[in-house]
Amino acid sequence: MILLFGSLAGLLVLGVPICYSLAVSAVLYFLVYQPNLVGILPLRTFAGTDSFAMIGLPLFVLMGLLMNRGGITRRIIDFGMIFVGRMRGGLAIVNVIASMIFGGISGSSVSDTASIGAILIPEMTEKGYKKTTATGITVASSTMGMIIPPSIPMVIFGVASGASIGKLFWAGAIPGILIGLIMIVIAAVLAYRNKWPMERITLTAGELARRTGSALPALLMPVAVVGTITFGIATPTEAAGMGVLYAFIIGFFVYRELKLKMLPRLIKQSILISATIMIITTFSRLYTWILVKEHVPAMITDFLTSLSVPNYVVLLMFSALLFFVGDFIDVGPAILLLTPILLPAFQGMGISAIQFGTVLIVGLAVGLATPPVGQCLNVANKIAGLELTETFTAALPFLVANFIVMILVSVLPFLSEWLPRLLFR
Repeated sequence: MILLFGSLAGLLVLGVPICYSLAVSAVLYFLVYQPNLVGILPLRTFAGTDSFAMIGLPLFVLMGLLMNRGGITRRIIDFGMIFVGRMRGGLAIVNVIASMIFGGISGSSVSDTASIGAILIPEMTEKGYKKTTATGITVASSTMGMIIPPSIPMVIFGVASGASIGKLFWAGAIPGILIGLIMIVIAAVLAYRNKWPMERITLTAGELARRTGSALPALLMPVAVVGTITFGIATPTEAAGMGVLYAFIIGFFVYRELKLKMLPRLIKQSILISATIMIITTFSRLYTWILVKEHVPAMITDFLTSLSVPNYVVLLMFSALLFFVGDFIDVGPAILLLTPILLPAFQGMGISAIQFGTVLIVGLAVGLATPPVGQCLNVANKIAGLELTETFTAALPFLVANFIVMILVSVLPFLSEWLPRLLFR
């Protein structure tokens, strides 16, 4: 175990990509301790790719990319302005609402940051907000993109754990919405305390109907994808395929902002993103096979149960670990690394894969907004031209919402398990 974990940690510190770190660590184990089993390496590596759920991954990624470029961002912002545009700090609250809606469409926090940030950071700055404030809100609110369904990280966790992707989608609904609502409250309080600007908006019945009608095709996207899975109309893979078709039709024929010349680049991008995840999955399963062979999950289970503390205390300890891991490892690799090691131990304590997965995703979401790796933080900084510490400091008050929900999900299992049980009997 010292060789396995020591070599993996050393390679990660040296900056070696996690997929190759896992592979080298596993090969070292075989060469040193099991040289007679080296011949099974190709078989175990191939077995790591043998997952039906993996087929849907590139489709979910492509669906998000198509919707990202299909013109929905401005329409979601206009729709949000209907409700809170005239409040003090209305644009800040719209930023949060837009992230809640767009996150449920794209399934990607990074896409959320890029799309909403490109529009709202300059607009908020022009309307009198500090650039750091506008960027911080965008970064913090975008963390909901990987929690509210559909969610690409939930798909990755489903592949790694074997849990139902449909159940995982709904498990993130209540925690994701709670994060958004708490962020709205925080934004409203800060708006009145710091005298953030107010918008002058006059909405007639015609304008209200226009904005709602324009946003409706986008708003129906998550309903169509998650709904077909929930009611057994389609498998997650089939739903993702329908989502790709829907995203293309909306972007190309309805909003007319998606061009045919964009498709090759978007398809290539989805292939590269999916291939990266698949390579990591392949070697993480080889690594997992070694851990199971050495009875590591059983040892972790024995250690956790020997603590004689309630399950929620263990989950809170796990949450603290996630905040540290998320600072240095990206979401997908972290899911694929931690799930096979820790999930069996948590299940041995009576904690369901659904609750474990929800705590995992909510915890890792914070890492997207924290230095040095945080992808959302880096994307927003490129848009705004700010330093990491400036943006992180501005985002921190809003990340309180993530910490609160993390504690609630750890202590109250029904927050993540109630909807899946209700809808998947």
